[in-house]
Amino acid sequence: MKKVLVTGADGFIGSHLTEELVKQGHEVRAFAYYNSFNSWGWLDTLSKETIDCVDVFTGDIRDPNGVKEAMKGIDEVYHLAALIAIPFSYHSPDTYVDTNIKGTLNVLQAGRDLNTERLLMTSTSEVYGTAQYVPIDENHPYQGQSPYSATKIGADRLAESFYRSFDMPISIVRPFNTYGPRQSARAVIPTIITQLLAGKTEIELGSLTPTRDFNFVKDTANGFIDIANTKKTIGEEINIATQDEISIGQLAEELIRQINPEARIICDEQRLRPENSEVNRLLGSNGKIKELTNWEPSYSFEEGLAETIEFFRQNLEKYKTDIYNI
Repeated sequence: MKKVLVTGADGFIGSHLTEELVKQGHEVRAFAYYNSFNSWGWLDTLSKETIDCVDVFTGDIRDPNGVKEAMKGIDEVYHLAALIAIPFSYHSPDTYVDTNIKGTLNVLQAGRDLNTERLLMTSTSEVYGTAQYVPIDENHPYQGQSPYSATKIGADRLAESFYRSFDMPISIVRPFNTYGPRQSARAVIPTIITQLLAGKTEIELGSLTPTRDFNFVKDTANGFIDIANTKKTIGEEINIATQDEISIGQLAEELIRQINPEARIICDEQRLRPENSEVNRLLGSNGKIKELTNWEPSYSFEEGLAETIEFFRQNLEKYKTDIYNI
């Protein structure tokens, strides 16, 4: 068992990853964003039995001193801390540079100074932009179609440079669209589900034609762990993808069918991305992760949606369904 650090542990994927690492018996330190409310984000919802096994460290990923302090005595780092909302990146790109690029640099520098045994750096399928061919494998060209994706491309290339320059044990983990319990309301599946559960009959969405490759969050978390469990993945960039796609329109119709068949979709212009920024197709190849690890998706899309709907049904009061969350 390893001593592991999860940055962004208070977030959506990070909290699920933290939970799974504890379940597997690892000694887990969770890096959560410091705030005066002493909130640990989604970690606050974990069972007492789980959270009692977690060493919570509060800080700011943009602060190199705090990051290095958190990484002391750690064998393995899962770096997930990032700003991820694409619309917010249009008007606040500076914060994305500071958090996604500088924050990643802080983790890399600390890992180099501390001789950390293993670093997993979180990328995103958004670095590929609209598919030039499908399924998108790890050799697909990068396209900075939003300030968010541009900063993640920069962070990935920094990680690559530390691997090549200093022979550091780095893997770049690239999940496609992850969904599930605890996801932010800015994402499309929670946007649809929360509007439906709130009783709305007109569901406000942006473009309906883009396709996405959706991973259930527990499968994504296990993908990270499987990548960490073999040295064959060091120096590699690895997709976590189902290699299946669905359009936003088809997704919305399925959720409407399951929750309220009387609802209909209307286009909300403020939810539309600028034309050249919209990623029209994401369909990932999972050949590499299957070749290098034992990972296989455990959840069907139907099973994942059912568990996600039930979570939001029980936690609807935590979400603001009357505003557009960016």
